[in-house]
Amino acid sequence: MLKDFKPVLNILLRFVIVYVVLLLAYQYYLNSFRYGGLDPFSRLITEQVKDVQNYLGYPTQLYDDVKGEQIYFYVRNFYPTRMVEGCNAISVMILFVAFVIAFYKGFKTFIFILAGLVLLYIMNLFRIVGLNIVMTDHKEYGKVFHDFIFPAVIYGTVVLLWLVWIKFFALKNENS
Repeated sequence: MLKDFKPVLNILLRFVIVYVVLLLAYQYYLNSFRYGGLDPFSRLITEQVKDVQNYLGYPTQLYDDVKGEQIYFYVRNFYPTRMVEGCNAISVMILFVAFVIAFYKGFKTFIFILAGLVLLYIMNLFRIVGLNIVMTDHKEYGKVFHDFIFPAVIYGTVVLLWLVWIKFFALKNENS
């Protein structure tokens, strides 16, 4: 009977192992910057958000709160939002990678992961820019966009990528 479930168990085991290893590696990374303010990856995103907003006509400066491990966006004479570690979408990317590797299909797995990570990075960058614009121009909609609209966009992108991976790569018949 266990033989019938072996493929499913292999996929599940692969997912759990990859997810836990990546999560532990990320936690180690975060711990190494614990008292130095926001981690470098989150800082990079913050700087890029600032650049995009400046380009779009939303003059932006950054206020680094090292002790609070956050960076505030200063846009049009007030602070609409702040960047914290949870905004960098790494946890979403880890989930994406673990799922794709669970359905491993050789070298194309890594190409798909790389392309997916680039797309998720760009989506997250524009998610933060969008949130800053909403909070600057239409603060009354800020909570809805922060709690529902933008998470739906980033998680929806992950689900869409998973569906593409499963339909066109993982379950595709190699003989056809």
